[in-house]
Amino acid sequence: MGKSCKVVVCGQAAVGKTAVLEQLLYANHVAGSEPMETLEDIYIGSIETDRGTREQVRFYDTRGLRDGMEFPRHYYTFADGFVLVYSVDSKESFKRMEALKKDIDRHRDKKEVTIVVLGNKLDKQEERRVDSNVAQNWAKNEKVRLWEVSVVDRRTLIEPFVYLASKMTQPQSKSTFPLSRNKNKGSGSADS
Repeated sequence: MGKSCKVVVCGQAAVGKTAVLEQLLYANHVAGSEPMETLEDIYIGSIETDRGTREQVRFYDTRGLRDGMEFPRHYYTFADGFVLVYSVDSKESFKRMEALKKDIDRHRDKKEVTIVVLGNKLDKQEERRVDSNVAQNWAKNEKVRLWEVSVVDRRTLIEPFVYLASKMTQPQSKSTFPLSRNKNKGSGSADS
């Protein structure tokens, strides 16, 4: 297990950010329970990657954004990854999530971060306001992965978080500073 990765979970108020984490990490979600406002909570989980290694992930469960609220800037500087959450039954929450993605791109200072998008409340199909194809096309254009999930079905939460942990802890395949492989291993002098 390497360093602990820091993941910020963000989105509009009442989209199910805390419920996603509670269900993922503790299988602890009561369907139909009233949402509680979060100021900030930190969850620590151990997630198995697609390489079979376990990685420690520190999740920062942030306060749900409401009208006129800006996302606190300090999160942009330390995060290794973001989970952007919207609710499939709220077009407004999708628009808020799009704005958060733009803010992340603007403030991350060339730092490589992994972004996963979750369309929560998949179990509320009859109340759907965000078209699945529109959301997937947006994700493709933004070069992020998007899953539609439901905290009612914990199995829908596993794949996005395995992907997130795997992507953030991917071993570097190439060095940023490639070593030149000089065929003349002498002093570099041409006269022999």
